[in-house]
Amino acid sequence: MNKFQFMGRLTRDPESRVTPNTNTQVTTFSIAVNRRFADANGERKADFFNITAFGKLADFCAKYYRKGQQVLVEGRIQNRSWDDQNGQKRYATDYIVENAYFADSRRGDQAMDEEIPSSSMDGEFITVDDTEDLPF
Repeated sequence: MNKFQFMGRLTRDPESRVTPNTNTQVTTFSIAVNRRFADANGERKADFFNITAFGKLADFCAKYYRKGQQVLVEGRIQNRSWDDQNGQKRYATDYIVENAYFADSRRGDQAMDEEIPSSSMDGEFITVDDTEDLPF
């Protein structure tokens, strides 16, 4: 199984572009994910991940995600390689989003006054009412 799940804060606003060959929207952003445990000095460290979304999900992320917002993203990990200009073999690991959600509380957030959907790869949007008690 090839799956990742990160919850963290966006370190910058998403950047979106359209691929020239396939005319597909691609959105990239970076999130900081806190580590579970503090270091020897009592400080919590974070890991930073560059995330990529395609198609309708890329449009969703570009439209609704903003720097500082806490999000939950799920998807798959892809490895790729290429030869650089000097003939050296280069490698990269890509985190491709398949599902994206909001993880912030909407209470007290003026930017979240409007109804904003959650999204997944199937293109359906779901509005979640967080004012009601959970059934479990």
